[in-house]
Amino acid sequence: MNSESVQEEAKINLLDNHSTLIEYMYRYGVEVYPNSIKQVNSNLFLIGKEGIIKYLYLISEGDFTLQEKYRGEVINKDNGNNLVVKRCELSTENRKSLQEQFDFTVPKVLGLCNSFGFGDRIGLANAGHIRSLQGSDFKAILAQQSIRELTRTNRKPEEVMNAAVWAVFQEGYEDGFGADADHLKTTEDIDLMVNAGFTMFTFDPGEYVVNEADSISEEMLDKKIDLVDWQTLNGDYQLLQSSYVRDEIKIAEDFSLSPTTIDLKRAVVKYGNAIAHIKKMYDYLKSTYPNYNSEVEISVDETDSVTSPFEHFFIAGELKRLGVELASLAPRFVGAFEKGIDYRGDLDLFKTEYIKHLDIVKYYGSYKISLHSGSDKFSVYKVIGTLKEAFTHVKTAGTSYLEALKVTALKNPTLFKEILDFSRSIYESEKQTYHVSADLNSLKPSSEYRDIELVRLFEDDDCRQILHVCFGRVLTDRNEDGSFKFKEKIISCLEENESTHYEILINHFNKHLDPFKQL
Repeated sequence: MNSESVQEEAKINLLDNHSTLIEYMYRYGVEVYPNSIKQVNSNLFLIGKEGIIKYLYLISEGDFTLQEKYRGEVINKDNGNNLVVKRCELSTENRKSLQEQFDFTVPKVLGLCNSFGFGDRIGLANAGHIRSLQGSDFKAILAQQSIRELTRTNRKPEEVMNAAVWAVFQEGYEDGFGADADHLKTTEDIDLMVNAGFTMFTFDPGEYVVNEADSISEEMLDKKIDLVDWQTLNGDYQLLQSSYVRDEIKIAEDFSLSPTTIDLKRAVVKYGNAIAHIKKMYDYLKSTYPNYNSEVEISVDETDSVTSPFEHFFIAGELKRLGVELASLAPRFVGAFEKGIDYRGDLDLFKTEYIKHLDIVKYYGSYKISLHSGSDKFSVYKVIGTLKEAFTHVKTAGTSYLEALKVTALKNPTLFKEILDFSRSIYESEKQTYHVSADLNSLKPSSEYRDIELVRLFEDDDCRQILHVCFGRVLTDRNEDGSFKFKEKIISCLEENESTHYEILINHFNKHLDPFKQL
């Protein structure tokens, strides 16, 4: 910014005239995001960028007390207007100061409402996510990242929170947003995410789920029942039998459960220790951080076997008995919820089973259904969009990464081709922890595609999944000289083509959200 290039002006009231303020800042090489302009007494806050680098700017007239709370540099003092302009990096320290000043930048507990989880693995998609919500009644979960994602991308929770908060401020988004600490497995995970300010804690007890309980003999079930953590469950099998084995449990007008002894035994073996683990995690969160505002989601979706309606009823009932308050529950639904592609399965059967799950939610009345691996499940959204009985949470992540790569395919085909070939070379090893079915042989080497054909690859399920599961290596692998192979190039491409990136995200997530506008 060259202050000498700006002629001294007559005194103007920039505090009241945003168009004049934007023009004033533009003369200093700053492009202002108009929705970010906020006034506190004689101080203005805004997000702007010089070239492709974004900063927080504080413009003060007379009283400079607020500026002292932010680390940055004074870049201009216009004596004609008695204005001091301070430029501040979008750092963790400055983000925390901003949150003390503007409550809408602090993540909230969203509770019982329709909500949508926007995972952002790179950190540049949040503003596009916010814009896609226009016209929707869904609340946003913007800071959403799993421990697995943090590990694979070498990001810290604070980086995820920073990206979300600065985007919220940039867009002037004051409708409230949540922050999801996703797929937590240990109490150390809880500590990590509480310290970063997350408000939604998704507990993943998948390691404790016994999938073979669906098929093993009753004799084997009886042996495994003895291995359940009954102390944590504060009961025994006889207690559960008296509670759940009945001729009829009326859930809704046209839906009843009639669980048998064998049904209960399978549910206890399959989920008993998972419920005990959830109880331990929940008690740790609430006892270690008693004054911390939080909500809890339970995820049992990443398991091999489907969560039956009775098993859902059993899980929710036991958690209620144990004092675990749920915000949402993600069952393992019938059919295939693979990463990055539409639902695979019988939609009529899905609808029949989903309605039963909704009835169970209404029976307990205190939480919502959560759809994990929700990216691109357009056929499922159309089904759910016809149902109005309960609230829904949809969780996505990988699809935003794919939309970022789509920008590179459009704007830097050479870079995208390198990423495509790299992903093909590592897919077999990277797919191990993901539910995918892509056929590597169906995707040709990049040299066999013309540049104009690259964007169409994002309509191909195999390509989407191959790109999807390799995000960690793409974003972290380095060259021999220590530089990133792809990460910095991807970020530069997105920053240089921000409007294209946002437009692509808006169009893509409108496809996700539009079916729910019937809710």
